[in-house]
Amino acid sequence: RGRGCYSHRRGCRRRAERANREQPPPPGLPESRSRHPRRPGRARTPAAPTCSGLHPPRPLFPPPRLAPAGPGMSISIPAGLTELLQGFTVEVLRSQPGDLLEFALQYFGRLKAEAAESGAGGGSPAPGHERGSLPPRRAPARGVSFAEEPMQTDSESGDEEEGFAAPVINRFTRRASVCAETYNPDEEEDDTESRIIYPKTDDQRNRLQEACKDILLFKNLDPEQMSQVLDAMFEKLVEGGEHVIDQGDDGDNFYVIDRGTYDIYVKCDGVGRCVGTYDNRGSFGELALMYNTPRAATIIATSPGAVWGLDRVTFRRIIVKNNAKKRRMYENFIQSLPFLKSLELSERLKVVDVIGTKIYKDGEQIIAQGDMADCFFIVESGEVKITMKRKNKQDVEENGAVEIARYSRGQYFGELALVTNKPRAASAFALGTVKCLVMDVQAFERLLGPCMEIMKRNIANYEEQLVALFGTNMDIADPIA
Repeated sequence: RGRGCYSHRRGCRRRAERANREQPPPPGLPESRSRHPRRPGRARTPAAPTCSGLHPPRPLFPPPRLAPAGPGMSISIPAGLTELLQGFTVEVLRSQPGDLLEFALQYFGRLKAEAAESGAGGGSPAPGHERGSLPPRRAPARGVSFAEEPMQTDSESGDEEEGFAAPVINRFTRRASVCAETYNPDEEEDDTESRIIYPKTDDQRNRLQEACKDILLFKNLDPEQMSQVLDAMFEKLVEGGEHVIDQGDDGDNFYVIDRGTYDIYVKCDGVGRCVGTYDNRGSFGELALMYNTPRAATIIATSPGAVWGLDRVTFRRIIVKNNAKKRRMYENFIQSLPFLKSLELSERLKVVDVIGTKIYKDGEQIIAQGDMADCFFIVESGEVKITMKRKNKQDVEENGAVEIARYSRGQYFGELALVTNKPRAASAFALGTVKCLVMDVQAFERLLGPCMEIMKRNIANYEEQLVALFGTNMDIADPIA
């Protein structure tokens, strides 16, 4: 007798004992001497079958719990439900969607559309695609297995092999690789390049600037770069029904809508549907400014209008070349600073990467004496006035401070407080419009830690300047608030 589960063996043993009690005694043995006397009123029942000890395997998907059927009712699982749920589970495990409900809506909608197409195609359905049935299930993903139907023998499946359907191609294809043209800004000379300018009215230029300010690629452009981008955009007139871009075509231009209405169509499984509309404003195709990627949608004009376009080559030349020029200028600034001359080339490049820019208006205060230091400055353009409050002398200006220095292009200030970890020793004001390079204290300490001792040796130079101006160092190590 095979070995089964404990509960099954226990049930079999009880049935065997019950059958032995109900069997008649052997011939010649009195009824009273029977080991298992029959209970009065019990009918004899045949002996219970013995247990084979073999149990069917537990299914991977246990049957759902159904409510008890009422009188005259019977509940059965619809044909194809298991295959449908298994196919959906495979797609979920393979795609790992963020929104499961939206994914399920698209998945079952696609199955319904395929079933409708196969039903409307005419003629006899393809093998494995009976009219109204679901498409064949894909092979499970790696690492995922499902319980299949019992394996058929050759004699059982010999006549049905011709009806097997070919595997369905994966609908979720991998994203195609993208690339862009190479451009070396050092190969071009500044004098030989002519700036591209397309004429625009003030109203058109304002609308262009308003439409481009929220585009991610344009957020970090300075005013000069943004002006060059707007100058390089060309006008394109469109008529009603004209395709501005088509899904799948190579992207070459970025467009900003000047006027007109446009529909957005996206093709899914060969069927295009409208997913949105532009009404006299908006932009599309910004990915074309980065690399040559196929268009993700089709834009169709529904009325006469106009759009402004910018090609990728012009955009890359404006941005890359200007950034290269700025980087070289920043490197020269860093190299000219006395306390950074000891840095290696790789360290100077790191400093350039974390430098930011800020523009100040005439008379605007850049730093205030007594404030905690959080950054230091390098003057890129304009002039900066440095003032300091005096402790003892009365020959000061009305605001209680005296001018001690002026800084112009290439000079720096604010680094002393970073070395001494003290509040600002002086104030700085912009004379006219000033553009400064700014490095925050955290980046300064992270990148320039090895140079702290060198910078501290330069404190004597600042004290000598103060002594020459006022006859005292004015307690530079402990400035007043």
